[in-house]
Amino acid sequence: MAEDRGARSEARAVDPRAVVSARARVPSPEDCDRLGAVLSLIAGPTRIRLLHALDTAEELCVGDLALALCASEDSVGYGLKMLRTAGLVTRRKEGRTVYYRLVDGFPELLRSDCLRQLVHLTRAGAYGGA
Repeated sequence: MAEDRGARSEARAVDPRAVVSARARVPSPEDCDRLGAVLSLIAGPTRIRLLHALDTAEELCVGDLALALCASEDSVGYGLKMLRTAGLVTRRKEGRTVYYRLVDGFPELLRSDCLRQLVHLTRAGAYGGA
């Protein structure tokens, strides 16, 4: 029965092939839930800045990240904890110092293209800025 409803909606579509193509490429609701959770997690200004700092410096301790971001160590530590919980940041300990870095396999295109381009768009007023 559900297929019949889908076929009827395609029959009324302006471009049925485009509807079928879009339907085939849209991620599942479960995948979208996971993606939405990760995107909302990295949406905090400190966490975005942490991702950029770790992308640039590759590895930094909390104190150095706080200095780089002109932020408190508490806010940096909390942001790192959130990013670690999401599996986006990893750490290693050297003596008493803990160093943080982006996980291996962190999407290069997200770092190099997406995040920087979104910042650029918001500066240009293309997304609610002006």
